[in-house]
Amino acid sequence: MADDDPIEKRVGDALRDREETIAVAESCTGGLVGSLLTDVPGSSAYFERSLVTYSYDAKQELLAVSREALDDHGAVSEPVATEMARGVRDTAGTDWGVATTGVAGPTGGSPETPVGTVHIAVAHAAPWETGRSNSTVRHYEFDGSRTEVKAKIASQALSDLLTRLHQQ
Repeated sequence: MADDDPIEKRVGDALRDREETIAVAESCTGGLVGSLLTDVPGSSAYFERSLVTYSYDAKQELLAVSREALDDHGAVSEPVATEMARGVRDTAGTDWGVATTGVAGPTGGSPETPVGTVHIAVAHAAPWETGRSNSTVRHYEFDGSRTEVKAKIASQALSDLLTRLHQQ
């Protein structure tokens, strides 16, 4: 796999080589991560679904994000991103779950959570009873227009996943 291939192709090649699957939970990216993944021919071999869970209700109902995480930390937080990634992984029955939650702008930010802030989580499901399932979450801040920020977040989410695929 060539390093100059688009990130979505490199992710797809890695998942296909490992015979693993992925599901995505998206808030601020509105389906863009799933769209990138499905731009790759043959993605049905590894791509299960992408859920756009923009509201608190959607995060609770579709991903089982806890009321406590939403109340205590807000939607744009590490705990919520982690619960989203684990929730989509587990409800879809996939090997990997990726989640994005952030503020794409141009409005909606605050001093604590400025426009461009995002939390990206990646959750891996290890074989049952091994105790090796795990997740990571990273915080980023991106500049640009709403469209540019969303594109940067989607690309970074796939990059974070690819990094984890190479570490496992």
